[in-house]
Amino acid sequence: MDQSLSLPQVVINTRPLERAAPLTHHLQAAGLTVVDMPMLSLQSRPVTDNDRTLMGQWLTGDYKALVIVSPTAAAAGLAVWQSLVRELKSQGGTAEEAETELETLKTPSPVIAVGAATAAVLSRAKLDTTSYRVRQPDVANNEGMLAMPEIKTLQAGDKLLIWRGLGGRRLLVDTLQARGVHIDSIAWYERTMPTEAATQYQQWLQDFLAHRSTQVVAPSKQPKQSKPIVVISSGTAFEHWTTIVTAAATPLTPQSDSVAASSVEPHKVLTLSDFAYVVLGERLANMVAEQQLSHWRVEDLAPETILAAIKAKN
Repeated sequence: MDQSLSLPQVVINTRPLERAAPLTHHLQAAGLTVVDMPMLSLQSRPVTDNDRTLMGQWLTGDYKALVIVSPTAAAAGLAVWQSLVRELKSQGGTAEEAETELETLKTPSPVIAVGAATAAVLSRAKLDTTSYRVRQPDVANNEGMLAMPEIKTLQAGDKLLIWRGLGGRRLLVDTLQARGVHIDSIAWYERTMPTEAATQYQQWLQDFLAHRSTQVVAPSKQPKQSKPIVVISSGTAFEHWTTIVTAAATPLTPQSDSVAASSVEPHKVLTLSDFAYVVLGERLANMVAEQQLSHWRVEDLAPETILAAIKAKN
């Protein structure tokens, strides 16, 4: 087909605002039309006494390893780690000694960073990894972590600590608990649906349909329109996306007073199947496959990986 008749490929990036930019910039540089539409908002959670207790136990060597699942979890955990070290040093040393210790936080166990961005946060913290170094799984997902020697060799009675957001990483937790491994986790943040997500989708939908309608010409010259591609990185994000798209596609009753919803005519909507999906990992791929949606699976969220997947399908 004549490429001049093809409309630009649209990619919707649903990653949290704090993590969206590298992917958006990479895809735009490749000539794709990218829409940032976060389906997750990361909200800090108050540090509890139990969180501080678990951190103290980790610092004294109670855990075989620490798994850090995201840059947000790494930054939050490091801040509390520094605070605890400062308190301990202030009780038995000088202020100068406390500052020196903060510059070289000593890891009391192997540390597993999920993803390059998480590892980068830790590298900036100047950790003393003389005894235990920071490692990354070959593939930055649950399956990749389960294949690591530090995780693979965990036995019944061993303890593992996880820094994470509220929810998530169930495959890792369920698999290890079935082996008798004791799992403790600290949820430094929670993932919620952004308040503006539905409005953003409605506005994009109107613009997208309006633009598509202006491109309609004689049937023999009608431009090729690929499905918009949606990048989904977690089950929670997919659930939020499903809620928003389904609500927008629901036929309206005459009594409806929803300004946002009524701005789209009932026949001018898109359903979940009008999109294609790039999804992370097996669990998420299964969720999308259950609804018989067009998708392809990636094993990490590196911008290069996602672009390669999109190009392979187009």
